[in-house]
Amino acid sequence: TNIAETSITIDGIVYVVDPGFAKQKVYNPRIRVESLLVSPVSKASASQRAGRAGRTQPGKCFRLYTEKAFKSELTEQTYPEILRSNLSVVVLTLKKLGIDDLVHFDFLDPPAPETLMRALEMLNFLGCLNDDGDLTDVGDQAAELPLDPQLAIMLIKSPEFKCTNEILSIAAMLSVPMIFVRPKEAQKDADEAKQQFAHLDGDHLTMLNVFHAYKQHTQEGIDPGSFCFDNYINARSIKSAESVRQQLKGTMERLNITMTSTDFHDKDYYPNIRKCLVSGYFMQVAHLDKSGHYLTVKDNQVVALHPSTCLTHKPEWVLYNEFVLTSKNFVRTVTQVRGEWLVEIAPSYYDTESFPKSEARTQLERLKTRKPARR
Repeated sequence: TNIAETSITIDGIVYVVDPGFAKQKVYNPRIRVESLLVSPVSKASASQRAGRAGRTQPGKCFRLYTEKAFKSELTEQTYPEILRSNLSVVVLTLKKLGIDDLVHFDFLDPPAPETLMRALEMLNFLGCLNDDGDLTDVGDQAAELPLDPQLAIMLIKSPEFKCTNEILSIAAMLSVPMIFVRPKEAQKDADEAKQQFAHLDGDHLTMLNVFHAYKQHTQEGIDPGSFCFDNYINARSIKSAESVRQQLKGTMERLNITMTSTDFHDKDYYPNIRKCLVSGYFMQVAHLDKSGHYLTVKDNQVVALHPSTCLTHKPEWVLYNEFVLTSKNFVRTVTQVRGEWLVEIAPSYYDTESFPKSEARTQLERLKTRKPARR
């Protein structure tokens, strides 16, 4: 893999098999989609891979492509990551460091102006930057959290929705690799185990249920390893989430962000969490049109709910964490939300005058004329 090229050296590796491909993160600023795409490696990467063989003793590298392909089809160097990434974290960090003139900043590889503008626009909608492009108090706090700005804003705003502890757990779970394990030989059992934790409103709340169950079993003295094994949960990922949560909690306490929770038996317990999710991910919402297809709001990209979702029905509005490009466009890690919340929580983004003609726009305009949503 491209991780093994430079990051680690494993003693005793004698043979390396290089398929000539790598998964690379690619960001499309026009539709605000970041995807992992399989693409050919560069000559520099191929040389690094060959170099893994025989680091500690003589070895061989077997390349699964021809010498002609190596010479004529592979580029000399890997395309720099900054040119194919969402720059919102980079821009926020530079603003925090007091660098305001991003256009003339001396990047080693200057990113496309459109990507830079999209990052500034996103940070403005999130409230991290004001209309003059200056860092706000909220943006200053978001820059302190080691998270994407959307997740950071969700955490910062969580006291308003009385669900800081729950959002902290969800943010930690979103920051680690896939929680659920689905081995080929036991797919049915794994699906049944996952169903125990499934929440009617979607995947974010399902993740929260898993984390709560894990902590409860640990506190009751049940071996965490056996709990994970029995329920097809990735033990390493959930332990990592526990560690991330502790780190984030420490940062939030340092920033004087109040730790709050709604009583579990309160009818607003889950709606408050879903509303808080909207406060960070309001730009990642899809609407179900009359034809039965989901279209992303504003960009009108046709998408489908990922097969891994816990949702057993098709809600009118869904918020998603990831846009995945494979055989078709999927949205992954989704939660049911209400259209009224979008207008109420992010009024500047949901100014329908800037929306293309669509069923989502018509529906949002109707919602604006109604009374505010009940919690």
